[in-house]
Amino acid sequence: MKLSTLFFPLLLSLIIIGSAGAQYTGPGATAMPGSVAEVLKDPVDDRKVLLRGKLLKKVSSDKYLFSDGTGEIRVEIDDDLLRGIRVSETSVIEIYGEIEKDFMRDPEIDVKRIAVIEP
Repeated sequence: MKLSTLFFPLLLSLIIIGSAGAQYTGPGATAMPGSVAEVLKDPVDDRKVLLRGKLLKKVSSDKYLFSDGTGEIRVEIDDDLLRGIRVSETSVIEIYGEIEKDFMRDPEIDVKRIAVIEP
């Protein structure tokens, strides 16, 4: 098997993954909320968030109560994101996701990525 046959798909996937994290920060860009208090103050549907805190408790099959010390919000974490990760109520985690704001419902975060900072 030729090296280029293995190298090209790897290079392509790295380019795609790298560009997925790109974000426009110039004029007209809105700042990403950095705390639960900011999210709750102005919950804009589909707005990206990056938060650091703890999962306080499991609310349902894929929903948890999250707190960063400034407030509490429900987060939705699919099982596949937690596969192979151990998280307790004392673990410090970082979550990246989107605000879900539906009419007449409290906002929540749809988590896309999770990382354990302190087990």
